[in-house]
Amino acid sequence: MLKQQLQQKLQQKLSPAQIQVIKMLEVPTLELEERIRQELEENPALEEGADTEANTDEYDNDEGGNNDDFDLDEYMPDDDIPDYKLKVNNASKDDKREDIPFSAGMTFHEFLIDQLGLAHLSEHERMIAEYVIGNIDEEGYLRRSPESMVDDIVFNAGIQTTDEEMNHIIDIVHQFDPAGVGATTLQECLTLQLERKKQTEEVKTAKIIIKNYFEEFSKKHYDKIIKALAIDDEFLKNVIAEIVRLNPKPGNGWGGNVLEKSMSTIVPDFILENDEGMLTVHLNNSNVPELRVNNTYNEMFQDYASNKKNQTKEMKDAVMFVKQKIDAARWFIDAIKQRQQTLLTTMTAIVEFQKDFFIEGDDTYLKPMILKDIADKTGYDISTISRVSNSKYIQTEFGIYPVKYFFSESMTNDSGEEVSTREIKKILQDCVDNENKRKPLNDDALAEVLKEKGYLIARRTVAKYREQLNIPVARLRKEI
Repeated sequence: MLKQQLQQKLQQKLSPAQIQVIKMLEVPTLELEERIRQELEENPALEEGADTEANTDEYDNDEGGNNDDFDLDEYMPDDDIPDYKLKVNNASKDDKREDIPFSAGMTFHEFLIDQLGLAHLSEHERMIAEYVIGNIDEEGYLRRSPESMVDDIVFNAGIQTTDEEMNHIIDIVHQFDPAGVGATTLQECLTLQLERKKQTEEVKTAKIIIKNYFEEFSKKHYDKIIKALAIDDEFLKNVIAEIVRLNPKPGNGWGGNVLEKSMSTIVPDFILENDEGMLTVHLNNSNVPELRVNNTYNEMFQDYASNKKNQTKEMKDAVMFVKQKIDAARWFIDAIKQRQQTLLTTMTAIVEFQKDFFIEGDDTYLKPMILKDIADKTGYDISTISRVSNSKYIQTEFGIYPVKYFFSESMTNDSGEEVSTREIKKILQDCVDNENKRKPLNDDALAEVLKEKGYLIARRTVAKYREQLNIPVARLRKEI
């Protein structure tokens, strides 16, 4: 049975402009530059503009952008104000702006394929070699067995081969650069690299250790290796030095992809200046252009307004298209402005909260600080503070730090004072750095050291902090 009824609902709905702001908050400076370039290419109503007076009046916009009734005056220029010079207030002291040149270079697999030209292979062998290289992962390992590749190359490429021929081709790939490429295991990878080194006694012994005592070496049971090979501590130390210089992931060591390396470069989002204790935060916007709405689009509205009698459907459709593009440009410009203001306000609050650290540069000056502390200070939501701190960096006179670095939980010491867990981690790191590497401190010993310094921390908490600092267990820190 069908029936009609009325319902009232309270529903929170984000506007397109709000969604733009949320997305903008999350991206770091380098990605923002690329995002702006992309928007400039996709929206003809948006263009770069020099520093001018801004027209920042609010405006209303219909939800779907398909309503023919809109206020044309809103899209017409005033006599005294330049047309839509919607300046983004993001200029720093250094106005120099340069395009960052990117070069895609040669990928890791292209580099391997390129080396096939130096190998004396038939066309049949070359196709097999290309298939083998295609199965090498980004770390440089061949994770598949020759037998499985023999079967697959028949079904996928119609190429008949044998296990012996496949192994022969794999041996040829093993001779390619970087050394160790095409290995199936870490042991094989290290052995391939040792084979290319000058065969000194240390290198020969290193090959024996990797082949026969790999588990003992991995677990740092050096006493067993010394006894089994009848060598002394000093000689084993030299052997270990040869091994640790090897690359366990030869593919990761490839430097041909310039674009990937460039995009992974840390570009600080904030720059902190210290003028005799006066701390000032600047946004790093040297390569972020100012934006405005294209002036040409105003002329289209002027034509539309002056020819109301001769308006055609095509003209109305064109004006509606222009209206949508200008709305999108305004949303984007407003999102950039709000992003800059939110970032600057949030980072300024963090600097004020951690002022002692930014003046002294010592981790012991860091206060316990959580997202709620900065949210209360700025009036923003906790989720906004989280987005601002995520993937952002600040440049100080002591180095570049991730913004998340300054957030930490609190813990009470034996004097009843609240201290940052960051301070405890620094003490923990110092203890490990200065320990006797022949007899490294285990978690119980580290807990005892912290207790002597006034921090009553359980062993399991010490283990948690140690793991967060990427410090291995005592056994794996042992050295000769």
